[in-house]
Amino acid sequence: MTSTHATVAPTDFSLTGKRAVVTGASRGLGYDIAIAFADYGADVIGFARTASELAALESEITARGRRFLAVTGGVDDSAAVATLAQRAEAEFGGVDILVNNAGISFVEPAVDVSHERWDAQLAVNLSGAFFCAQALARGMIARRYGRIINISSISGIVGMLDHAAYVATKGGLNALTQSLAMEWGPHGLTVNAIAPTVVLTAMGERVWGAPEKGDPMKAKIPIGRFGKPREVAAACVYLASEAAGLVNGHVLVLDGGYTAA
Repeated sequence: MTSTHATVAPTDFSLTGKRAVVTGASRGLGYDIAIAFADYGADVIGFARTASELAALESEITARGRRFLAVTGGVDDSAAVATLAQRAEAEFGGVDILVNNAGISFVEPAVDVSHERWDAQLAVNLSGAFFCAQALARGMIARRYGRIINISSISGIVGMLDHAAYVATKGGLNALTQSLAMEWGPHGLTVNAIAPTVVLTAMGERVWGAPEKGDPMKAKIPIGRFGKPREVAAACVYLASEAAGLVNGHVLVLDGGYTAA
């Protein structure tokens, strides 16, 4: 007798044949996300400012038998974003997945935030994410398929000391995620965000590694620890896969229960 029950197959999480762009791919979370995508079968386009660091990522991706394209530039540079979209179409035949991972933060009291630092964080964290999505969504809409994943932060949901500009950009990114999900969903795209707590990348270690800084924050997290890069990468694989086809306009919180209080 044939079962009428649905089953979850390993292929539901496969990214084989998909083409993924990861911004800020040369280090930190972006590096791990790119490798995870390759592990699950995707070809990868790495977009970042530093060519030498992208070369290291290329070695990792090609060792896994996947194609890799390095595009240098910043998400806050409209010409570089246009080049990214053009090369993705010309050399990869288009893009199925975009992870807006590039981000910057300046840790300082709100009364000390300058116009320059405010504008810099807005340009990368929010405007950069939007214009990358806009540039690549055109092809996704034409093909009626796409997955866009914005790397946000729990600081876009709850306040954080000495991060006023950063918090503003991540709150804006969460709202943008929902708006684009509504607008582009009918065209076959899903748009979601991931909002992690502190993740122990090299930058996370620098900012939060000292016990006097990190321990008070960890004490507020029910599971008592910060995040690991592979946990964010795993969430990206899920949201990029067919298993998450019904997930749209969602902010996936990875915080060990911090915002549950």
